[in-house]
Amino acid sequence: MVEMTTRVFGKIAIEEDKIIRFEQGILGFPDLKDFTLIYNLDKGNDSGIKWLQSLQEPGFAMPVMNPELVVEDYCPEFDKEYLKPLGERLEEDDTLLFVTVTVPKDITKTTVNLKAPIIVNADTRRAVQLISDDEKYSIKYAIYDNLMAKQHDDEN
Repeated sequence: MVEMTTRVFGKIAIEEDKIIRFEQGILGFPDLKDFTLIYNLDKGNDSGIKWLQSLQEPGFAMPVMNPELVVEDYCPEFDKEYLKPLGERLEEDDTLLFVTVTVPKDITKTTVNLKAPIIVNADTRRAVQLISDDEKYSIKYAIYDNLMAKQHDDEN
């Protein structure tokens, strides 16, 4: 069990089997390698934003979300070589996919980075953040209207 006091969540305890390892760090933060996912408990595990909390830097928590919540057919392609840090047996059922979220002061301008997803092997708890060569995905994909429409649909 790892205990730490974070800037965003206060004191938390993380079980060893909840630690996600990025051998190469994440984009822009190569020295941050160990993280845990913190869920928004108010809305349940499958909705909206989750937080990728660094275990090396208590002040660093990055919002992430499932890209399929805003792009149903999201399927970036990567050379299999880049997925090797995830482990030899990478099954689709064991793979989690997240995109980083940027929330500016004006929340209607909220975007996700579809160009550089985070891929997690839930079985080995290893992860990578990769940059997709696919031109159809952008770094700043606006999501506010999509999320509001989805929320409206869920309420009806």
